[in-house]
Amino acid sequence: MSESDRLVAIIDYESGNLHSAEKAVARAIRESGDNQRVVVTADPDIVAMAERIILPGVGAFADCRSGLAAVVGMESALTQAVRYKGRPFLGICVGMQLLADRGLEHGETAGFGWIGGDVDLIPSGDMGLKVPHMGWNTLDAVNRHPLFDGVPLGEEGWHAYFVHSYHFMASSRDDLVAETGYGRPLTAAIARDNLFGTQFHPEKSQKLGLKLLSNFLSWKP
Repeated sequence: MSESDRLVAIIDYESGNLHSAEKAVARAIRESGDNQRVVVTADPDIVAMAERIILPGVGAFADCRSGLAAVVGMESALTQAVRYKGRPFLGICVGMQLLADRGLEHGETAGFGWIGGDVDLIPSGDMGLKVPHMGWNTLDAVNRHPLFDGVPLGEEGWHAYFVHSYHFMASSRDDLVAETGYGRPLTAAIARDNLFGTQFHPEKSQKLGLKLLSNFLSWKP
């Protein structure tokens, strides 16, 4: 693959803000002056050859899992590229949640099992919190990661846009990169090796999202 063919593949399995994600990545590429190119694709052969892979996802965990499985050859291509070839991977919202061992929405659905943990309903408890959690929140650092280089975190930091009813409960805090507060700490970003995932939507998170995507484009795990 030549330098001019350096692909960032956004997987199309009929779930996710594909147009918004494509526009945001294209802008990050343009502003970085890099020669990568982004493509939205349902072709597993393209995913297999891509230099970087983004898996978006909106809606129910089980629906996203079955939707991905319905694209013939896609899960195999994704596993080969990400797990065996070590290509940088970014999961967004449910695309991040699918990294878990299982999702617990309307029963139990197996995830990829690439990062240990479960995806369960956000507990509202006695705090009167509305579910879904929707809106803008700052992020609190848990473990340092290069995708947050140049991103101010903490109470005075930049804001990210969330919309979700279920949250990733990681088995190990070593896999947590950032949390956000919604009555209690909720996972905002996770990472392990060449895997990175955000519960928030970088493509909707303005300068925070653009900086994170720019960092992803140059990330060499």
